[in-house]
Amino acid sequence: MEQRLNFNETGVDAMKALYNIAVHLGKSTIEKNLLELIYFRVSQINGCAFCLDMHSKDLRAKGETEQRLYALSSWRETPFYSEKEQSALAWAETLTQLNNGLLPDDIYAEAGKHFTEKELVDLTLAVTTINTYNRFNIAFGAPVGTYRVGQFGG
Repeated sequence: MEQRLNFNETGVDAMKALYNIAVHLGKSTIEKNLLELIYFRVSQINGCAFCLDMHSKDLRAKGETEQRLYALSSWRETPFYSEKEQSALAWAETLTQLNNGLLPDDIYAEAGKHFTEKELVDLTLAVTTINTYNRFNIAFGAPVGTYRVGQFGG
């Protein structure tokens, strides 16, 4: 897809709000690689090519294996992800694919075993933020394949 407009330039004030969320999440006690894994999975669900390119590059630069990246869309059927990661992935998928109701009790209970209440807030913020970025990139197009590791300060 050709870029329709550069929302980072045109909407600089709006994007500052999202950047401030990234600053907050950078201080979260949730592991940064887990957040990146969540960003990658949500971007798979949403079909955001720019974010898939970006987060795969960032994950690989931080030591993530190709095997885990390739199998992420079928994480339930593989032994490659910890219980904590599985819980976070279930949380992220459920919040991304809202199905007319509350997050199911079993997903909430499982996440509560691995994350503090504050971390659940941060995890939810991370999921909603990557969904927002996905939608900006899908609406306006993005120069897919151009991302360089750490380009946005991460």
